[in-house]
Amino acid sequence: MQHKTDNNKAWWLVLPVFLLVAFSAIIPLMTVVNYSIQDIFDQNTAYFVGSEWYKEILNDSRLHDSLLRQFIYSACVLLIEIPLGILVALTMPSKGIKASLVLIVLAIPLLIPWNVVGTIWQIFGRADIGLLGWFLSSIGVDYNYASNPVDAWVTVLVMDVWHWTSLVALLCYSGLRAIPDVYYQAAKIDRASNWAVFRYIQLPKLKNVLLIGVLLRFMDSFMIYTEPFVLTGGGPGNATTFLSQTLTKMAVGQFDIGPAAAFSIIYFLIILLVCWLFYTSMTVMDKEK
Repeated sequence: MQHKTDNNKAWWLVLPVFLLVAFSAIIPLMTVVNYSIQDIFDQNTAYFVGSEWYKEILNDSRLHDSLLRQFIYSACVLLIEIPLGILVALTMPSKGIKASLVLIVLAIPLLIPWNVVGTIWQIFGRADIGLLGWFLSSIGVDYNYASNPVDAWVTVLVMDVWHWTSLVALLCYSGLRAIPDVYYQAAKIDRASNWAVFRYIQLPKLKNVLLIGVLLRFMDSFMIYTEPFVLTGGGPGNATTFLSQTLTKMAVGQFDIGPAAAFSIIYFLIILLVCWLFYTSMTVMDKEK
């Protein structure tokens, strides 16, 4: 009997990827971990403090407040953008020139840089020169995102929905187009309703696409920085100050390198843990079905 020999030369093809990941992710991460356990005074003076910075950050009210705002914001983003993206994908034409035009229109918000999105909505929401602010003022709505925390919060949320719902819609659209016509033909023969087609054919087939969409939108919304910083600067007060802005103020504004490094490690672990919970729960539910 002839035994097949393993060709380990294929591992050389993976080596460039490992080197790229090492330089772009692992080495910077290890540098941050090193900073998080030291008290750094200058370039040549640092003292080992162990877990002191982690204890300080975990008891810091700034982390608690920003974390609460961040979870509420990310939950609102997912609860709005995922169903809305599915609805948009379901109403999109499947083929022809109309489908191409709709895809182009949906892709436009995704092509706009984050800082430009914040600037657009900053002007759009102003009562003196912005269409949104002028319209709300003309119908008697007292709207001012610069001084009202609720207005600022809603504006940042609507801005994110406008910017990123297209991503969910495009992902769902690609998933819908991948469903074979035989499923729809069988549903037509059985006289299934539109809801039954969505519930038993389309939604199960969108499972993997929705998993990607949920993970991407959670990570992006949980790390949001540029748009609210440009729009509100984190204000009024701390109404729209999220974790990334708190971290930036600590690292750049106050130059607290050690606490900021510990903060970033905790930040990273929170994102990693929540993404793992999302992935595990969705895959377990699929196996149970």
